[in-house]
Amino acid sequence: MSHEAHESNEPETPYLDFAGTTPYEDYIQADVLTHLQHTRSDDPGEMVFLVTTQVMELWFTVIVHEWETASRALRGDDVPTAVAALKRSVRELDALNASWRPLGQLTPAQFNSYRAALGEGSGFQSAMYRRMEFLLGEKSSSMLVPHRGAPRVYAELEKALEEPSLYDEVLRLLARRGHAVPEAVLKRDVAQKYVPSPEVEAVWTALYAGDEGDELARLGEALTDVAELVWRWRNDHLVATRRAMGAKTGTGGSAGVAWLEKRAQKNVFPELWTARSHV
Repeated sequence: MSHEAHESNEPETPYLDFAGTTPYEDYIQADVLTHLQHTRSDDPGEMVFLVTTQVMELWFTVIVHEWETASRALRGDDVPTAVAALKRSVRELDALNASWRPLGQLTPAQFNSYRAALGEGSGFQSAMYRRMEFLLGEKSSSMLVPHRGAPRVYAELEKALEEPSLYDEVLRLLARRGHAVPEAVLKRDVAQKYVPSPEVEAVWTALYAGDEGDELARLGEALTDVAELVWRWRNDHLVATRRAMGAKTGTGGSAGVAWLEKRAQKNVFPELWTARSHV
């Protein structure tokens, strides 16, 4: 092959000369993202903590989007679209849970070197994480209180509190498909935390004892995948906190490990787990 022929097969140089910022920057806004880190201590480890926490917030945002997409699809009886959104969220939850890895090995001394920089800040104050919890049926009006000083955020959380959770939409769909979901469950106050129902457990038991290829059974498995990774998130949070600070009071006055241990013992979409004992 001639030198000229070889050169003709080389990839062309990409276009480099833009009048303003690059199209990549215009779309991604990387310059904004990479200048949101304002450390408050001289410890080099604080940057890892800060960036990792910001990445978690971005994953919360994506996951909320997926679960809201699934909720809308379920209201419209579109199970395939709902399952597709739930399956995407499973991959996103995997990525979210991996965010604990940079923090999971922190020693107490390493965490203490910049802990004071957090002041009264604590993860339970995350508005986007609270929206995730509300979508899972973990409703609590008291968790709006920290956001009273931020009108837009407060309004978004109040709306999420008063709307049916993802699981509420699932149960309404099951009822429309002829399954015996009790009226008390269908007409419950959706601003309250979901309470397990023996009748709902019986519905899932019947679905799992039937055709595994049924789209409602597949929906149940997609929800179970989500629930499993939420449980893993809570446990990874517990372990990382226990390693970094033991049983001390958490930042922002939270109960720290004791509160996380209580959370880690609970499953979301509870009847999907208990029904398995009866199949």
